[in-house]
Amino acid sequence: MKILDVTEFYSERGGGVRSHLALKSQVLCRLGHQHIVVAPGRLDSESDRDEEVAYVGSRLARPGGHARVIRIGGPASPYDPTYHLLLRFDKIAGIVARERPDVLEVHSPYLAALGAMRAKRAHFGVRTFQWHSDFIDTYAGVLEARLARDLPMLGLATWSRGVGGAVRPLWGLVRGIARRCDATLVAADWQAAKLIIHGVPRVTRVPFGIERETFRPDARSFEARRDLLALASCDVREEGTLVVVGVGRFAVEKRWDVVIDAFLRIRARAPERKLVLVLIGDGPERERMTARCARSPDIVMPGFVKGREELARMLASADLLMHGCPFETFGLSIAEAMSCGLPTVVPDEGGAAEMHVPAAGERYRSLDAEACASATERLLARLATDGDAIRAAAATAASRLPNVLEQFEGQVALYQRLLDARRHV
Repeated sequence: MKILDVTEFYSERGGGVRSHLALKSQVLCRLGHQHIVVAPGRLDSESDRDEEVAYVGSRLARPGGHARVIRIGGPASPYDPTYHLLLRFDKIAGIVARERPDVLEVHSPYLAALGAMRAKRAHFGVRTFQWHSDFIDTYAGVLEARLARDLPMLGLATWSRGVGGAVRPLWGLVRGIARRCDATLVAADWQAAKLIIHGVPRVTRVPFGIERETFRPDARSFEARRDLLALASCDVREEGTLVVVGVGRFAVEKRWDVVIDAFLRIRARAPERKLVLVLIGDGPERERMTARCARSPDIVMPGFVKGREELARMLASADLLMHGCPFETFGLSIAEAMSCGLPTVVPDEGGAAEMHVPAAGERYRSLDAEACASATERLLARLATDGDAIRAAAATAASRLPNVLEQFEGQVALYQRLLDARRHV
């Protein structure tokens, strides 16, 4: 089977969609399929040795397995220059016509969809729509609520309601894309329900899988914990120092302000507590996040961690994870942390909430820094008396999810059913 994925969210540095497609390349090659990613970049290019698929060795791959990345040159994104804009819709259609994939998969309702819809129906077998991120109406709704609550005297809530009203009709665009696809794939129940409520047809839940051989509790090590503490200039021999981590892209929708503000409140209430926060990632909000930390020596940002094994060691060797984003469609970083046996503090909305298990962490009211601080303090108290049981509960909860091989085996089986149905039309 030949699968061609079209995405615009493909950073030069990393990111959720790129990580998803890298894993997809690895597993599809292992299963003997051909996988092509079409994504924007600085320049037009094509490679079958791109860094994210080069490690797919012949030892794992069946005969015929092959992966390529085709870049379409475009300008850098104004918000995050590590991303580029996918504007050459004619080139997308031309690539599809040349490759004739069995499956053409669209990875956003924006530019990638506009390009993929240009492909002629005769040039591919089935077309699917992978839903990766919550729609923009969510952010408009949050803006409206926050302005009405925090700045009522400015009258900005009325303006924000206008913004919200303007984006809600864009659901018609989503429905239009989905009608021209044979299935819309979504990873979490709550997001599937939202799409169905908005009239999106043929929604199919395909939960993301975990690299369980990498993200596991026994990735914990003295050396990794020593390195985490060293980031904050702490001595590993100091008794009682706890390591809190956060993982993700430093972007406005990830709501790192909630995590940082909550941590600062915890430190202000108990300055004698030995506690450090390590925020793993990078992105356009880094400068603002650094300023928000008010030069706190207990908060460090070591940057983006590319190696999956290194990330797993860091997660397994920490004490708990704080998460601020209530808009996650699935929450893979949370699932990976829990698979490492890491207790979590998560908001009560989105994929993060769906991942939550009371025995393995705490949940708080979304976007409320005080509620996040209180939830973290509750979990710290629980860890002091029952840490091993909480870590075990986290790993057990993550085990209910498929591994990445099972995920993509299931996805290929879905593709085959769609192809069979199309042939009988």
